[in-house]
Amino acid sequence: MNARLRTRGSLRQLIWLGAVAALGCSGTDTTRESAAQGATTALSTQGELATRPVLKWGGDAEGGAPFVEADPSDLTKMRGFDVELAVMIAEGLGSTPEFVQVAWASIAASVERGDFEIGLSGVEDRPALRERYALSLPYYEFGEVLAVRPADRERFRSLADLAGRRVGTLGSTLAYQMLLDEQKRSGLVPVSYENDVHPYSDLVSGRIDAVLLDDIISERSLRRTGGFVIQPEPVATAHYVVMLARADTARRDSVNAIIRARMADGSLERVFRDWNVWKPTQAEHFARVLGDVPTASVAATGTGMTSLRSYLPALLRAAGITLVLSCLAMALAVGLGVLVAAGRVYGGRITRGLLMAYVEVMRGTPVLLQLFVIYYGLAGVVRLPAFAAAVIGLGLNYAAYEAEIYRGALEAVPRAQLEAGRTLGFSELQILRLIRGPQALRFALAPMTNDFVALLKDSSLVSVITVVELTKQTSIYATNIGSWLVPGILCGVVYLTMSLPLSHFARRLERRWSVA
Repeated sequence: MNARLRTRGSLRQLIWLGAVAALGCSGTDTTRESAAQGATTALSTQGELATRPVLKWGGDAEGGAPFVEADPSDLTKMRGFDVELAVMIAEGLGSTPEFVQVAWASIAASVERGDFEIGLSGVEDRPALRERYALSLPYYEFGEVLAVRPADRERFRSLADLAGRRVGTLGSTLAYQMLLDEQKRSGLVPVSYENDVHPYSDLVSGRIDAVLLDDIISERSLRRTGGFVIQPEPVATAHYVVMLARADTARRDSVNAIIRARMADGSLERVFRDWNVWKPTQAEHFARVLGDVPTASVAATGTGMTSLRSYLPALLRAAGITLVLSCLAMALAVGLGVLVAAGRVYGGRITRGLLMAYVEVMRGTPVLLQLFVIYYGLAGVVRLPAFAAAVIGLGLNYAAYEAEIYRGALEAVPRAQLEAGRTLGFSELQILRLIRGPQALRFALAPMTNDFVALLKDSSLVSVITVVELTKQTSIYATNIGSWLVPGILCGVVYLTMSLPLSHFARRLERRWSVA
């Protein structure tokens, strides 16, 4: 950003100097000489800027201010204190910064695969990351603070006070690891969220009892939504760092030198003050860094899920949740789908019209949107538990697809057989039960089984409403260790273990019941 401003300034200077040179006939030789030298300098500066290497840095604009956000006046530009730090680092390295959008949880993986040189978007300093990446010195110190409802201000002052209570936070963060550690000690129930908006809205509405997150995020949410208080004493102290690939230690050392220089000359302090995140503790933190005093890291009291052995129990629990959720949702989809299909085949015009509208709405809108509406949109009317909302959301969505399968199967039964049943005096219910239904089941069972496999995989979407299923648990573990390779393989194996038998069953049914 600053480089672009300097480029425009150089161009204006070049134009002005050119005008002076053009009017040189009325001036002295000295003036013409100065103008020529100035123009040469401007051209040199412009060429230098144009040939500067690009420094790609990754961040998540969805995290919003004051970290990284799109500038409201120009959505193609980013702003935030991490953006300004990225510009400082790029200038110090003689480069031009280029922003790359990436999900926060994927910053580490993207640095590892070389999508960009540095990750900078509220990246937390964690021991597991230091083992796999080259992390800079900590440039900002923050507190992990508790947010509670005003009535609970005196009751819930620490994590120990929240034994058996539901506490929300962002998944794959230091705060989430701290809650997992506390869960082992006191039975506290961690609730993982995909963003930092819904934890606080759920706190205000009473779905959870507290939120543990960075003080910057908590204070921003308090200004935005209100309805809660922040406990003054932080649960722990942690730091933000710049992330680089493990082998990129030379650049990391240069980044450290640039950060120290910007701390020493007051540039970083000015940036933090401009974004209203400067606190007295920052001055002490800067003094420790500049004095080369080791900065105490915080964080969680346990080792976390950094080994395969510690991860497997959580993986198996999440797989169990996925399987139970999928079975319940499919049962709801089958039952409701049968009723919708029967209504579309046997119902009157109004009934058929209403059911067709249901099918088209559910098939024509994203299941993710439907989950948000059921869990958050209807909270003022009915406050469903997250698991129940997940079952209902997936069940209602897949019921529309099942209804079309069953309707097609019912209409595939030859009409001659139906007329034969009526000739024999069977009622429509008897024809459905004895003639049409069994044959329709034969037509529908194989595609219905295939839908169950699809639902099993779509269950990964329910993590957006705080259900920690298989994919979400894998994402948390992958972020903790900074790699997707082993967690991804294990997750894929578990999904295949659950889905392959169903696929095999569907193929056997197709072969056994195929129509000659």
